[in-house]
Parts: sequence; C-alpha cells; structure tokens
Amino acid sequence: MSPVKDSSAPIYKIVNAKLLLDHKIIEGSYLWFQNGKIIHPQNLFFDLHREADEIIDAKGMLVVPGFIDTQINGAYGIDFADYEAPDEKLSKDIDTVAKGLLKYGCTAFCPTVVSSEPAVYSKVLPLLRPRKGTADGGAEILGAHVEGPFISPEKKGAHKIAVLRDAKNGIEDFDKAYGPELKKGKDAVSIMTLAPELPGVTDAIPDLVARGITVALGHSACQIADAEKAVNQGANSITHLFNAMQTFHHRDPGLVGVLGAHDLPIPSKSKGHPLPSNTSPCRTKADPRPFYGLICDGVHVHPNSVRIAYYSHPRGAVLVTDALSAMGLPAGTYSLGGRDVAVDHNGAAYIKGTDTLAGSTLTMDACVRNFQRFTNCTTVEALEAATLHPAQLLGIADRKGTLNVGADADLVFLDDDLNVKRVFVAGEEVKL
Repeated sequence: MSPVKDSSAPIYKIVNAKLLLDHKIIEGSYLWFQNGKIIHPQNLFFDLHREADEIIDAKGMLVVPGFIDTQINGAYGIDFADYEAPDEKLSKDIDTVAKGLLKYGCTAFCPTVVSSEPAVYSKVLPLLRPRKGTADGGAEILGAHVEGPFISPEKKGAHKIAVLRDAKNGIEDFDKAYGPELKKGKDAVSIMTLAPELPGVTDAIPDLVARGITVALGHSACQIADAEKAVNQGANSITHLFNAMQTFHHRDPGLVGVLGAHDLPIPSKSKGHPLPSNTSPCRTKADPRPFYGLICDGVHVHPNSVRIAYYSHPRGAVLVTDALSAMGLPAGTYSLGGRDVAVDHNGAAYIKGTDTLAGSTLTMDACVRNFQRFTNCTTVEALEAATLHPAQLLGIADRKGTLNVGADADLVFLDDDLNVKRVFVAGEEVKL
C-alpha cells in the first residue's frame, strides 16, 4: 500500500521559472509540490482552502525533471562490481556515489555491474535494490543494470572473457548466473544487457520481461535479423549505441540497423516504448523501435554519429554516462570489474596498456550539453533525452521524467547554458 500523505504538510510554489512541460518550455506558470510530489493547485484552493507555505523564486531559470542515468558503473573511486569489502563498507560506497551525483543534476540512477562471477552478483545485487532518494541520502536507486555476462566474446569490450556465458538452458542459466536476486525481477534488477545471437538468449527474453526486467541489446556481434527477433521478443533498448557491436554495413546493418526498422509490430501498449515521431513506422502510435543509449563524451561516439542516430530516431535517444570509478577524480589508474583502467588528462578511459575503451568520466549535465551541441536539437529534446526518455524506457514515466501532477518532485534548476544551479530530491533542496 502507498503511504498516506499528510495534507497538512508544507506546500511549495515555484515562481519566475521556465518549466519543461508537455514537450515545451512554459513561461508565466507555476509549479506546486507537497510531500515530495508535484500537485495540482486547484485541489488546494477548492478542497483544502490553502495557499503555498513557501515561495521559491527560480529567478528566470529553467526548472526541469531530475536527470536519470541508466548506465553508470561507479564514481569517486568506487566500482559497483567491487564485492570483497564488508557489506557496511560497500553500502557506504554506494551512498557516496548517490550523494555525489546530485551536483550534476542526476537524481535517479541504475548502478551498473559489468560481467562478473556469480559470487559478485550474490554479494552486490542485494545492496543495489531500488530505494528512494533524499536530499541528504543521495539520488534514488532504480535497481541494478547488469551488463553481461550473457554477451559476445567477440564484442566483450572491457569485460573479462572468462566469466562470459550463453543460455543453452534458457532462463535456468540466467538464474544460475545471477543467483536468487534475479527471481525478484524489477525489485532487484532493473535492466539487463545481453547479446541476442548467443544460444538460448533470445528465447529467454519473454521470461525476463515477465519479471519486469528491461532487456537491452548490447556487446553483440548480431546481425539485423537477430536484433529484430529480440525486439519482437520484448527487448526495448540498445546499450551504448555504436560501441561493442558490429560496425554498420549497408547490406546487413547489424544492431545499429534496428533504428531504421520499418516493419516491427506496432506495440499494443505505449508503456516501455518511445513516443511516435516523424520517422516512426506509425506517426500516431508508440514506436516499436527500441530506445538506445548514447555516451556523448566525444570519445565513445563521434558527434556526426550521434547526429545520425538522433535524426533517425529522435524519441529513442537516452543519454547515459557509462561512467566508471574515475568519474569526479583526476587522471590516473582505476578499477572496472576487477580490471585496471587508465584515465588520461582528457577524461578518456582505456583498459590499461590497450586502446580498448572502458567507460567514461562523463557527467549527466555535460552529456546533455554535448548532445545539444552535437545534434543542434532543441533544448527540450536534449533535456527529454535525460529525463522523459529514460523514464519511459524503464516504464516509470508516471512518477519520473516529467513535471506532471503526481510525479516525484525531483527538480533541477538550470541556467540558459544548461548548467546546474539548484537540485531538489523528493521536494527537498540539496546543499550543493
């Protein structure tokens, strides 16, 4: 049952703001919130006969939903795949990251664990279960993103090849790999990245979706037929587009080619799917093409490639950092899933001694600014790729990613250059 809300709790009213509402920037309107939720003022005037208890002057700034990062491996020297420390130490480390993300406008995230041994998942997944965010406690955890181990050895990237698996026994192999947490479904695991061409993997997708898990395709050498079959089975996302997948080829475009698909079945329900756009197979119904993650650091994906993806499927773009433990720290050597990663002075991260990319040091606010610069999209489109789209991907757009009535009062105040100035989590202001 949902907790009973206190109708006598303080009511807040934001004035002098430019609000991101209904795919537009709205001026001359107000935003009201109470008990950590956005509310409708009509109920106050006519039902409760109340005015706002506190006025918050936005001073002409943009007020937008909090950013959501669906792929982040760690930050501040902490890797979510670390498991050897006691639970108390690991929990404190998770808190450190959750708190640190707030200054970049990220108010909710999916802590990501790269391909690992079963012992790692058994230890860390219970610590990464969904939990609410607070101004003091940090950004909300939306459940873990498990990236592997059901991925292609050919496209392993920075993942350890010794732990990779296939699924010849179907969902049974997934349960063996991840342990009992996977049976909790979305109450533990929010997103799973897998390679659809591996034996048994695509056939297991409906079982994963039935548990409420968002299935993403990535670290894959699949051909276009494999990718489209996986989407038909319920996959609705592509992990870090262009990276760790077949290079686009005009005869078989591979996983990238799904962005151009025109004959996928139109979804019967809109939840978990992009809104229609001018490039959608049907311009009045939900888009059957998957969402796709973009790491907009200028290293993982060339700006021209970002632009091509955006113009192909604008409502599917989901901005992610894919940040590793080096985020927020200077150049040096750090860890990702037990492997040493060298970070240079430009923030690029590589498996030490190689030219293999291994995550980024990007932050969500920088990702938004870069995306707008790379694509020349509107401010609304750039912001929705970090707010509305990831919420739709996870099926939580009823409470995240918008400023609609009933949504969580996770708010970011931005200047005209999209720099973060103020942050609220569940209606509480964060001390930046």
